[in-house]
Amino acid sequence: MAHEYFLNKRLRIALPLWTVVFPCLGLALLVVSGNFEGGIFMAVMGGLLICAVLAAVHHAEVVAHKVGEPFGTLILALAITIIEVSLIVSIMLSEGAEGSALARDTVFAAIMIILTGIIGLCLLLGGYRFKEQLFVQKGVSASLITLAAISILTLVLPNYTTTTPGPYYSTGQLLFIAAVSLVLYGSFVAAQTVRHRDYFLPEDKDPGDQEAHMEPPSVATAISSLIFLLVALVVVVMLSKKLSPAIEAAVYSLNAPQSLVGIIIAAVILLPEGLAAIKAARKNRLQTSLNLALGSALASIGLTIPAVAILAYFTGYTITLGLDTKSTALLLLSLFTISISFNAGRTNILQGIVLLVILAVYLFTTIFP
Repeated sequence: MAHEYFLNKRLRIALPLWTVVFPCLGLALLVVSGNFEGGIFMAVMGGLLICAVLAAVHHAEVVAHKVGEPFGTLILALAITIIEVSLIVSIMLSEGAEGSALARDTVFAAIMIILTGIIGLCLLLGGYRFKEQLFVQKGVSASLITLAAISILTLVLPNYTTTTPGPYYSTGQLLFIAAVSLVLYGSFVAAQTVRHRDYFLPEDKDPGDQEAHMEPPSVATAISSLIFLLVALVVVVMLSKKLSPAIEAAVYSLNAPQSLVGIIIAAVILLPEGLAAIKAARKNRLQTSLNLALGSALASIGLTIPAVAILAYFTGYTITLGLDTKSTALLLLSLFTISISFNAGRTNILQGIVLLVILAVYLFTTIFP
């Protein structure tokens, strides 16, 4: 135990050594990354990226255990989304007009990966292990209503406005939709954390889940985990940015569409939340999984679109937001399937399989349109 919680005796900080070392190594690698290049160095960066993701998941669980639901999942969703926005904005500024569709591609990819991939895996693994899992239907319904509205307004409606021919919003329309997105997301957060907090709390706890009955971590441990969570997330995003040229080169060499880059970026950034959600589902804490997944989808679109709108206003960039017909159909199918799946108040393995099939179709038709 001494080697595992090496700061416990002196500072009362109970954190495993690897969760502290890997984020620090990632920062050190970022500092010296300009002096190295080549396939071996890229492989090392990729390995540290995965380790930083795992460290982020651990620190997020520590913080969530300290502050309780749903604040813990909200902290992780907001932290990752804010850094995701920073990554998208920085890439758009560096690529100029060529990056005008990056925000749309990344946000749409994040929504599809969350709705069909992360939630699909949670329902598949949870259904396989427990047959059926329960959740609070009121909370999930509130999340889905908000997500459906904000998704259609930002990613579908631009195709049908006439002030500026689609798939674009005019400057005034873009700023208005950005404000609407903030209102919707802010209202959801208020309902989740204040007015209807009980909608997002698990009704029943598994008596065999030892972690759910453990004593909360100390204040020092929780604060340390929050700091290292932010460090790990910064490392994840910055290493992703360093690896993005190699990813883009690989995509172009395969003659794949540029939208695949957005999928890869979204998948890497969502790894911490995805792993945390899947881990919770395997412990029969599906409500926590859904809080993470749906909250992340709402934060991703509710914060990214306003940030991109502000960027477009001050730089004069024309931002592509409207989805093509195929992507619109997949988005509507995903929202419709998710709504039906959560209509009964309990889930099973079949629902997870259906969602994962939709994800497979989305990925396949992106590579082979």
